[in-house]
Amino acid sequence: MSLLLGLALAAGVPADLGYSQLPDAGKEAQAAELMGTLRCLVCQGQSIGDSDVDMAADMRRIVRTKIAAGETPEAVRGWLIERYGSYVTYDPPLSWTTAPLWLAPLLLLAAGLWLARGTIRRRRK
Repeated sequence: MSLLLGLALAAGVPADLGYSQLPDAGKEAQAAELMGTLRCLVCQGQSIGDSDVDMAADMRRIVRTKIAAGETPEAVRGWLIERYGSYVTYDPPLSWTTAPLWLAPLLLLAAGLWLARGTIRRRRK
């Protein structure tokens, strides 16, 4: 096993599980901010920056690689959404499939205000 690890390290295969930071502090800050807004597809309740699963590590590695190559965080987010779907982001873009997510809070607020208004009117009479 250690022989395989030694050969992988000698061949330049990264064995960091997505935890190594970029040497440029500005790019690492961009990558870290982006990773905080992307959902782990396995954990679903954690961002890829907080998750310890292998898929999140792979996604962190992808984000860092693309940011280091000069891509903008928006371009990286777009690529990940194209590859994994809009569920990968905590802030999904507005579309027909995500419209219920955006409209449900407004509808619930309107229903609550309507019920409160009715209750207040009944109590006044």
